[in-house]
Amino acid sequence: MATVLVVEDTPSQLELINNFLKDSGHVVLKAYDAKDGLDQAVNHHPDVIITDVVMPGLSGFEFCRQLKRNPVTEKVPIIICSSKNKEIDRIWGMRQGANVYLTKPFTKQDLLRALESVFG
Repeated sequence: MATVLVVEDTPSQLELINNFLKDSGHVVLKAYDAKDGLDQAVNHHPDVIITDVVMPGLSGFEFCRQLKRNPVTEKVPIIICSSKNKEIDRIWGMRQGANVYLTKPFTKQDLLRALESVFG
């Protein structure tokens, strides 16, 4: 199974994603903001990163840009998981380097399908 870095500043959302992934056999690394997420991505080399957009400090969009500019993390697939559900948000997220844009609320199946799509 995959090692997944989840970057989410809302503890309840982080635990929901964590539980969905662990129930499916994945290893989960947790970060509560993008700065910690960047450090963990560089140090732990996850197979995929799931990130929120609205976070203190760096936004998820800025986080994506920084990941894609770093040679260590540039090829790691990114799933944005956000409550921002306008088409412009989706387009912008994909332009920043995300592979999948998943909107909240989501089901376990939605999350696992998004994860499977980046490994296709």
